[in-house]
Amino acid sequence: MTVAFSIALIVFSGLLVLLVLMHKGKGGGLSDMFGGGMQSAAGGSSVAERNLDRITIVVGVLWFACVVVLGLLTSVSS
Repeated sequence: MTVAFSIALIVFSGLLVLLVLMHKGKGGGLSDMFGGGMQSAAGGSSVAERNLDRITIVVGVLWFACVVVLGLLTSVSS
């Protein structure tokens, strides 16, 4: 059980790093990568950015859940 959650934690960690790096900073982001640079000048965020936000939040919650479960499993086993 601990091994499965450890593998899941590694996978979610990698996904979280990639998703955060895809977010828009001072320069471009996912929107500019796919030609959405004009929308950012008009105001508001694009659909791709909002979906990226949602996916990042879900992966972050799953990562946190894996950390909590692994903490509980290690405290019970010791």
